[in-house]
This record gives sequence, structure tokens and C-alpha cells, in this order.
Amino acid sequence: MFELLALIKDLLFFAGYLSSGKTFPKPLSKEEEAEYLDRSARGDEEAKSILVEHNLRLVAHIVKKYQNTSISADDLISIGTIGLIKAVNSFLPRKGTQLATYAAKCIENEVLMALRSSRKANSEVSLSDPIGVDKEGNEISLIDILGTREDLVPEQAELRIQTDKLYCMLGKCLTKRERAVIEMRYGLGGLRPQTQREIAKLTGISRSYVSRIESKAIAKLAEELAKSTGVK
Repeated sequence: MFELLALIKDLLFFAGYLSSGKTFPKPLSKEEEAEYLDRSARGDEEAKSILVEHNLRLVAHIVKKYQNTSISADDLISIGTIGLIKAVNSFLPRKGTQLATYAAKCIENEVLMALRSSRKANSEVSLSDPIGVDKEGNEISLIDILGTREDLVPEQAELRIQTDKLYCMLGKCLTKRERAVIEMRYGLGGLRPQTQREIAKLTGISRSYVSRIESKAIAKLAEELAKSTGVK
């Protein structure tokens, strides 16, 4: 759940930049990147977020090539950002490869994997969908493999704090309709993540109107999240 909250934060941060027309954060200098990689390797979640956020333009550049495919632009952003987060979680500087080079491959592989498994125009990627089995034969999902080192799993109290913080932000920034759309779109509160088309059908409004509501809500949340984390 903690990793899901971190993932939602990065997805909203990304989409907020798209919807507000702002430029993405500039790439880190070699010295800054080395510092944050070192902190990330020691379990610093804030450092991981900074590394992700300062490489978001890489996601935008790569997913642009796949805009006319069976996967929607919104889902491409989510898939590409998942690839970036996985790259930051698994990157090993000592192997001599630059983070951007490694991340680009991870992002593209994530997109290509989704395209290969996609057989319908309205396909979507859900973090809770099973993608295989572990050594004991238990089903595993994407959320199970996004940075699951046992020594980094927070205690229940910290999880509750982070969850409460997220919901406080939703209540503070958004209207009831905006909050409902975000909860359905990103699977908050135990809901299954849904496409804009599915939300439109459930709420009785057009998909384009759902998109406008989501974009406005995301811009609000991204601004608040940037303030709360001190990211410029």
C-alpha cells in the first residue's frame, strides 16, 4: 500500500505537469544524481521520488512514439512512469551505465510489454492484476514487485499516516466530483482503477468531460503535492 501511495504521487505529479502546461523539472547534475542515488540505495524514499520526478521528461519523450497505438495516452503515461519507478528501484550505479540510459530501456520495455499483451482498444494496466506466480505458486502483481525489499517495508503506523495524508489532500483540494473521479481513476479506497470511458459510463457523463475533470483535479493535486514535498 505504501508503494501504491508513492506511485500515485508520481503519476499525479507527471500528469499535473502535462495538464498545467509547465515544463518538467530539469535533469539533475551528475553530482546531484550521484547523491540521490546513494540516498536511494540506503532506502531514502524522498530521494527516489526526486530521481523519478527529474526524469519524467524521459517518459514523455518515449511514450510519445506510441500515441497512435491501442493504448490510450493516459495509460501510456502510467505504464511509462511505472517503468521509470522500477528503473530507479533497481538501478545499480556500479555497473557503469547511466541512470537515463537504463531508465529509457525500462520505460520502453514496460510499454512494449503492455502492447504485446494488449488485444483490445480499451485495454488497461492494473497494478493489482496477476502477472505470474512466485516460487510457492502464489499469484504476484505489479505492485508486488515495485521495490519490495523487506527491510524497507514501513510499519503500519507509518502507512496509516501516509494514507491519511493522501486523503486529507484529496478532501482539501478537490470538489466532491473531482475526488470521485480521481478515486475511480487511480483505484483509491479499495476501488479498481478504471479508464475514463468506464467512469463516464458509471457517472452518466461524456468521456471528454471525465478527462477535463481529471485534468483539473490532477493539476490541483500536483501543485499541493509539490508544495508538501518541497520539490521545485
